Amino acid sequence: MLDNEFLHQVNRPARYTGGEWNSIVKDWDSTAAKIALSYPDMYEIGMSNMAVPILYDLLNRQPDVLAERVYAPWVDMEAMMRARNIPLFSLETRRPLKDFDIIGFSLGYELTYTNVLNMLDLAQIPVLASERDDSHPLIIAGGSCTLNPEPMSDFIDVFIIGDGEDVLLEFLDACRDGRGTEKNQLLHRLAAIPGIYVPSLYQVEYDPAGLPVSITPTAPEAKPRIQRRIVTKLPPPPTHPVVPFIEVIHDRAAIEIQRGCSRGCRFCQAGMIYRPVRERPHEEVLQATGELIANCGYDEVSLVSLNTTDYAGIDELVVKLSKRYPNLTLSLPSLRLDDFSIKLVGSLPTRSRTGLTFAPEAGSERLRKAINKDLTEESLLATAATAFERGWTGLKLYFMVGLPTETLEDVAGIVHLVEKVRAEGKRASGKKPMIRVSVSTFVPKPHTPFQWSAQLPEPELTARHEILQQGLHHKGTRLSWHDPQTSLLEAALSRGDRRLGKVIHRAWESGCKFDAWTEHFSYDNWLRAFADAGLEPGFYAHRERSLDEVLPWSHIDSGVTDTFLKRELERARQGQNTPDCRHGSCNACGLEQLENCVNKR
Repeated sequence: MLDNEFLHQVNRPARYTGGEWNSIVKDWDSTAAKIALSYPDMYEIGMSNMAVPILYDLLNRQPDVLAERVYAPWVDMEAMMRARNIPLFSLETRRPLKDFDIIGFSLGYELTYTNVLNMLDLAQIPVLASERDDSHPLIIAGGSCTLNPEPMSDFIDVFIIGDGEDVLLEFLDACRDGRGTEKNQLLHRLAAIPGIYVPSLYQVEYDPAGLPVSITPTAPEAKPRIQRRIVTKLPPPPTHPVVPFIEVIHDRAAIEIQRGCSRGCRFCQAGMIYRPVRERPHEEVLQATGELIANCGYDEVSLVSLNTTDYAGIDELVVKLSKRYPNLTLSLPSLRLDDFSIKLVGSLPTRSRTGLTFAPEAGSERLRKAINKDLTEESLLATAATAFERGWTGLKLYFMVGLPTETLEDVAGIVHLVEKVRAEGKRASGKKPMIRVSVSTFVPKPHTPFQWSAQLPEPELTARHEILQQGLHHKGTRLSWHDPQTSLLEAALSRGDRRLGKVIHRAWESGCKFDAWTEHFSYDNWLRAFADAGLEPGFYAHRERSLDEVLPWSHIDSGVTDTFLKRELERARQGQNTPDCRHGSCNACGLEQLENCVNKR
């Protein structure tokens, strides 16, 4: 059990004390099913994640279920716990994780994988699924990364693929029916549920070159393809979320107003795997906002969506919220780069008007068409001019380098575009604006048109960064970019196969954890881990895949067909845009038969 006497020796001890407002504590002895929910990163990151509070609310509404939270202890706290032999514990009751029936991880970023292993080990639970028996908790995982579950298949017993709201309740029913049975029997029972993947019930074969040639079920309950679960209607949003004692990354209330995006950016995994678009009704958002204010004390609410501008009647909703809750600050993330977004933000109360952030993604119109970012330079500059004329003094612009079909001229186009935006700012306001330019590296993601594309190697990425550094060095422009080595690891883990389990395990054994944090990322340790496993990160990241290759995630059905993805890849190579199906004809992505497909409106 935790000894509070040493908490004063660690940074931000409130990360570990629990007892936050709205946290739910049920009677341990009288509750049949005990589940620990985790986002495998530090408290401030995990408490800003939307998946955990949704599942926390859903599970705790079940009379016979208790759900408690746990996050990755920071390195100072971990050192104290290991020195005192304190196993990792939940926040609500401080119970050791090994006492729970189920531990669920939300996997939203590949560079948290070693944290999963570290948390299991700190909980005194074997990290390898093959070494766990009936006395250990069942380890499950969901989230966007599970659309390629193979790299983590050595460590996770059960993956939940897609939206979790419905399938998780079916999962619980199967666990209730199977209570008292051996773990292996329970796994077979769970494998029969649509949307559930049990990796131990599948055999993967490779050819001499290391390419997967087959992914075959070894039990009748296991299906050849696992279909992503999709909720047809968004359930009511949680309105009693846990309120942290300390400031977290997103220190405000949040309402998911829309799930899914139909824009079809070809590099964007979220835009593919969260289809179709499902909107929450205005009145439900208005009611939830009032409940969040009353239950949490927040005076700021974020309206969350992959593309908030596309939400039907967003301008009307903003007016309604401002009238009903006049002291409320509104946050509108993920705005489209157009005049409507400027007017929308301009309509907010003054206290809500934060900086403007847009994502042109590419420096040339040709490349923007290739990635299906329907944005002309003329409209971009007109939008910037409108923003400056309305009083904004700066913009933050997101770009990407290393995109398929990109040339050095396209990269230089980023410099020219930023200069034109600066000129518009000076013309409109008479002052030099502040332009912040953030540049990420293209990472090929599963279930996107670019899943077959190669990531550029480090020397070519460095050359692109140098072009940007030389061209954007003057006062009034701030440039930041992602480390190519981190991006290489992300690409390798993103497109990896089951053999990467040995790499992840070895990297963790050598001290890798918090790999998303610069001060803890060790590229050399990861390279040694790949070498020890007889693998190379470039095999997964830098290699262009054949269109007829069996991909490590070929048995995972996202709902978007390979036929559509291949067609989009060819259109990218031809520099052709594919219109948004919300405003035109159906693009036949594979989800058009669903009742809530946007084309059925």
